[in-house]
Amino acid sequence: MSIQNHNLTRRSVLQIGGASTLGLTLPQLLAARKATAADPQGFGKAKQVIILFLHGGHPQQETFDPKPDGPSETRGEFGAISTAIPGIQFSELLPKCATLADQFAVVRSMSHENTNHVQACLPAQTGHKHPASFRSMGDFPPSDTDFPPVGAVVDHLYDGKNRLPNWVRIGPLMSRNNGTTVHGQTPGFLGAKHSSFAVDQPLVGEDVEIQAVQGRSGLNDIRLSGRNNLREEFNKLSDRVQRETASQQLDDFYGRAADLLGSSKTRRAFDISAESVETREMYGSTEFGQRCLLARRLAEAGVPVVNISYCYKPGDSWDTHSRHFSKTKEKLAPDLDQAFSALIKDLDQRGMADDTL
Repeated sequence: MSIQNHNLTRRSVLQIGGASTLGLTLPQLLAARKATAADPQGFGKAKQVIILFLHGGHPQQETFDPKPDGPSETRGEFGAISTAIPGIQFSELLPKCATLADQFAVVRSMSHENTNHVQACLPAQTGHKHPASFRSMGDFPPSDTDFPPVGAVVDHLYDGKNRLPNWVRIGPLMSRNNGTTVHGQTPGFLGAKHSSFAVDQPLVGEDVEIQAVQGRSGLNDIRLSGRNNLREEFNKLSDRVQRETASQQLDDFYGRAADLLGSSKTRRAFDISAESVETREMYGSTEFGQRCLLARRLAEAGVPVVNISYCYKPGDSWDTHSRHFSKTKEKLAPDLDQAFSALIKDLDQRGMADDTL
């Protein structure tokens, strides 16, 4: 079946884990875009994607899906407030988001059966889950046979003429307290050359310089990040041909990174200090807030996919096993409320809301 005759929606792409699983070539994808320009179905209008991942999982009943009439032992201690949509309530901890509820969609029907944080991130970020038999295995590193996340798929399909990274990760590579990297963050079977361009450094401050784009030092950071991400992959490769192939992929990744670092467009896009004091304060003087601001800059400049992690260190996430209510009330929810609401307003004011997913 030709791609022009197939009603391929964004939802169906996400459900099957990305266009790469369809065997789509870049010409086919571009043909689909052209064919759907006059058709409101198809891929829709999105030109860029910003993914906010709340590491550890936010409690639904204390954020976007409160249960005010539920049993006292499960509904939590926080109240519910009205939103901009009649009949829809959010937690009282998200007042700014509540006023903007008519500008974004909340999906309350998503669920899965895997309670392991490391494994469960794979379906959350790729649309594909591990076999049920894997659940008893607990924590284990991601594999080079895993399905890739959206960013890696987009990087695979793009032609490299952007002069900007196709996929940027802002924040650390998320991991458990025991150091195990959570799944769904690496390019999987697409190969190392489709790894994300990583920005992992503090962003709060007046004169922030993004080290990942600061010439040779930035390339050294990229090399180190690539080596760390691929250590497990190389350890598994006993065949010489396999090793040579993996080495070539890594060389390709470094070559692309060097080209990006030589681009003034790249450096301007990452220059968060160019934002006004008012804009930076709107997002909040927190790492998560400034990550959201940098993501907006990158999306505006033309980066197709940006991942943001709410995780400063393994113990500083939404995985609250102690002092849950105080952490949620004093830090986690306020950070989310300010940063996410600022991102929504900023995208709208800049005319980006309709083409940003």
